[in-house]
This record gives sequence, C-alpha cells and structure tokens, in this order.
Amino acid sequence: MLLVVALAWAAIQTGRFVLPPLLPEMRADLSLTLTQAGIVLTVFNAMYAVSQYPSGRLSDILTRATLIVPSLIVLVLGSLLIGSSTNYPLILIGAGVFGVGMGMYAIPSRALVSDLFVEHRGRALGILGAGADVGGGLAAGLAAVVLAIATWRTPFFPLAVALGGLAVLFVVWNTEPYAVERTRLGALETMRRLIATPGQRWALLAFILFYFMINGVLSFLPAYLREVKGFSPLLATVSYALLFALGIVVKPIAGGVSDRFPRRQVATAGMLVGAIALGVLLIAGSLVGVLIGIVLFAVGYKTQFPVVDALLMDAAPDGNMGGDLGAARTVFLGVGSLGPAFVGVTADRYNYTVAFAGLAVCLIVAAAILFWQGRQ
Repeated sequence: MLLVVALAWAAIQTGRFVLPPLLPEMRADLSLTLTQAGIVLTVFNAMYAVSQYPSGRLSDILTRATLIVPSLIVLVLGSLLIGSSTNYPLILIGAGVFGVGMGMYAIPSRALVSDLFVEHRGRALGILGAGADVGGGLAAGLAAVVLAIATWRTPFFPLAVALGGLAVLFVVWNTEPYAVERTRLGALETMRRLIATPGQRWALLAFILFYFMINGVLSFLPAYLREVKGFSPLLATVSYALLFALGIVVKPIAGGVSDRFPRRQVATAGMLVGAIALGVLLIAGSLVGVLIGIVLFAVGYKTQFPVVDALLMDAAPDGNMGGDLGAARTVFLGVGSLGPAFVGVTADRYNYTVAFAGLAVCLIVAAAILFWQGRQ
C-alpha cells in the first residue's frame, strides 16, 4: 500500500510541478500577465488547501479508501480540463478541479501510511513525501521534452491515463471497506483544539509563512532563472529538477532524523538553511553560485515536509488524526496559497528579486518563531 500510495502521489505531483517550467509558454499561448499566471497557481493552491480538512475528517469517520478513490477520479478530470484549456477562465477552472482532487488525496493517503507505520512514522512519511520529488523530477523531464517537441498542454493527457490506472491498482490492492453515510465534520471543535495553546498558534504561524514562501518560489523559480539569471529554457528546467532529485534523498533522511531528535529543532535548522540558500540564489552571478543556492534550498525546504506532518500527527488524538492534519494544513496551505499571487503581482510591479527577497524574509521569521518556541 505504501508503494501504490507513493506512486499515485508521484503522479499527482507530476501534474502539479510540470506547469512552472512551462509557465512562459502557457502565458504566451493564453496571453496571460504575470499577475494572471500567479492567480492561476493561487487558485490551485487554495482549492488544494480548503479540501484537506473535510477529506481528512471524513477519512477518520468513514475509511481512507472512501476518499482516496474519488480523489483520483477528480484528478483525472482536472488533468483533462487543464490540457484542454484555451483561455484564462478555463485554465482557472482546470487548476481549481485539480487542486480539489489533490487536497482530497493528500490527507487520507498520509493517514493511511501513518496507520500502517506507527513506530517509524517519520520515515514512512518521508518515503511517501519522496513520491512528490519523483513526480517533480518526472515533471521537469516532461517539461524539457515538451519545450523541444510539443505544447505545454501535452503532458496532461498521459497524466490522466496514469492516474486512472493507479486508481484501478488501488482498488485491486485495497483491503479497507468503502463507506458512505451522513456525518458531522466538527470543524469548530477541531480548530479549537489546534489553537488551544500559544505554542500551537505560533507553530501554525511559522508553517503558514513557510508554505507562503515555498508556493511562491516553486511556482516561479524556472521563470526567474530564465528571465533574471539568463538561463536557457533547458538549463532552467534541469536546475528545477535538481530540487526534486535531492528531495528523494533528503525527505526520508529528515523524517528518520526527526524520529530521533526534537522535530521542531530539525524544522528550524532546515528553515535556516533554506533562508541562507535564497540569499545565495539572489546574489549569485555565476552558474555555480546559482546551483549552490538551489542545492542548499532543496536541503532546507525538503526537510520540512515529513517533519511538519509528523509533528501534527504526534499531537492529534488517534480518532481524529486525519481531521486535525487536514484542518492544520487547510489553515497554513490556505494562507500560503497566496504566495504565487504575491510573486506575480510584485514581479509585475517591481521585479523578481524584490519578490524573492520578501519570501526569504518570511522564511527567516518562520525559523525565528520555531527557534524561540524550542527554547520555551
């Protein structure tokens, strides 16, 4: 089950990360401004965020499989809509549908893995998270091919086929029952539990800032490398792929380290490395300097994902693990979804450097919050 869930997550992330390297081509084809492109990516991230709490809570009350299978069907539909988009409204709708499907899948899949691997939760979540980096690497490879021989729409049709096939595999291998019944989500009770203490509230703020930063950087990094650093489309795509290649290694290691040492300290160290990396990226004037910045940034930000998930699951009651994780991620991903819009608007008004510098400040503040909490 870990294998099929991780493969599906990799396919989903392929769809998510194939757009940023192709953003200049999509903008040219659909006549989009940087602000409009940022809004498309923000719509995706916002829908990804808001669907996580209900899917997580329902997976607690019903079963994990009851949410996972429909999510894959929604993702197939979203892929087809994006690939068929011919104007700004249609790409917004396609991005929104894909975001809903991804949000429906994200929490039940994590909860299923957490159910299966209790004592090695951090490492198992790191392996699942590494699926995102496999998908990101595939996305970069697809983008490189597309830039050479096809259009930006091309990857989404085979992606729909792959997601449909993985849905079939999940149904074949799944041993959980499927359940459909009326239920109460209990959103207010869950939110009260999440913000019950000052420490929890500060931690949520830190993760909001982190996701605001990462959504902004990942959405526009290939375009930044092309338009500011002078990289060719192929070199920008390969540099983008480097993030995911490193993530395949970093995430399981970071998850395992967080099983042995305090998770907040591991997260703080990763954020500090990420902030330094953004500084290097902004001031680097050579290919080597930019690549060093990208490597450091990958190590810093990839550390966060299994650690953040494990922190939230550690604090959640057993009967509401999916709900608590979904609610927390809805909060910090919901606000964090504004990151691409921030970069698009700021780059339109000023430039990419100002936008990325603002994101670096967000990461420094987030690291400071976690460091301060760790001393309490």
